[in-house]
Amino acid sequence: MPEEPRMLTHQQATSFYNHLGAKQDWQAFYEAHATRALIAHASFKTAQAVFEFGCGTGTFAQQVLAHHLPPQATYLAVDSSATMVHLAQARLERFGARVMVRQTDDSLQFAEDSGSCDRFVSTYVLDLLSASDIAQLLSEAHRLLVAEGRLCLVSLTHGLTPLARLVSWSWRHLHALEPQFVGGCRPVELRDYLPPTNFHIDYAQVITRFGVPSEVVVASKQ
Repeated sequence: MPEEPRMLTHQQATSFYNHLGAKQDWQAFYEAHATRALIAHASFKTAQAVFEFGCGTGTFAQQVLAHHLPPQATYLAVDSSATMVHLAQARLERFGARVMVRQTDDSLQFAEDSGSCDRFVSTYVLDLLSASDIAQLLSEAHRLLVAEGRLCLVSLTHGLTPLARLVSWSWRHLHALEPQFVGGCRPVELRDYLPPTNFHIDYAQVITRFGVPSEVVVASKQ
């Protein structure tokens, strides 16, 4: 893997997203296309318990709960930002006891029992984390998932087309100059972090929208 760039600390990232608040939804112009592809390949219609790490304003959870999950399925959404937790709680309130939204600390380990979910979701969060944090989070996801449960990820990634390569090159250089300029995010390649002993990749695709490339991965727990 390439040399690790300078990253925002967990506290700096939390502070940034506390201030960003509902403006995070403006990123839908490039995120929505990729998250739709994730939903199309993650078989949420057969899910019973979803764990989402880094739920933001609750937009993804709202879409899945309203249109894709069976009515008895539960959804646990966590985020380290108090602002995002409050926004998500308000957005998801109509789903009642099926949904819990909880603020986490800086830990990447969770109190839930092993095998407590059959979908572990994280969209546009792993690109905020260091390589060691990504590895730790995916290890925890493996613990939380039931056998053959699905890991569902979307992240900024490296471009494949000339425009997308230019955008991802520019993004990397802005991040190297000052991570705050890009909210702490930088392009990563998710598949590099998924050991075949832990996960079998069922679907992987780079989707580009307005020049911004996103990697979508659905993988089954081994």
